[in-house]
Amino acid sequence: MGAGAKHRLVFVDWLLATLVHLRHGVTHDVLACWFGVDRSTITRAIGEVRPLLAERGCTVSPGLRLRTLAEVIDHLGASGKTGIIDGTEIRVRRPAAGRKDRDAFISGKNKQNAVKTMVVTDEDGRLLFCSPAKPGSCADITHARQSSGGGGVNREATK
Repeated sequence: MGAGAKHRLVFVDWLLATLVHLRHGVTHDVLACWFGVDRSTITRAIGEVRPLLAERGCTVSPGLRLRTLAEVIDHLGASGKTGIIDGTEIRVRRPAAGRKDRDAFISGKNKQNAVKTMVVTDEDGRLLFCSPAKPGSCADITHARQSSGGGGVNREATK
């Protein structure tokens, strides 16, 4: 008990770093400089806070929480609002040798080791959904289909 490195960021800083990363796409390196910590501290903070935010869902109006991509698409369709979907790749270190899915992280688009995530915003720029990270070899449309629970996203919904 009490052994190991002490956390140099309090939870509020973890939350702030995560929100800035999700909202503005600021890299882990830049956040590490801002907070005066190592990049791995920011990576750990974002990795621990994102699931907490996902559990709470995204509130777009009182009493309405959107937890899945299918719920977001249903909400956008019912309200007649426009949604913007963006699949983005984040470059990562090469996975450890001996990891059986090591080749799955090589992106066909950039020929780099990467993970992909998909973000959906409304026309006002409010974040409605952020998917879990997938290996870089996964196609954007496949990622959307898997995030929606299979088949919930079609070509018309993603235009």
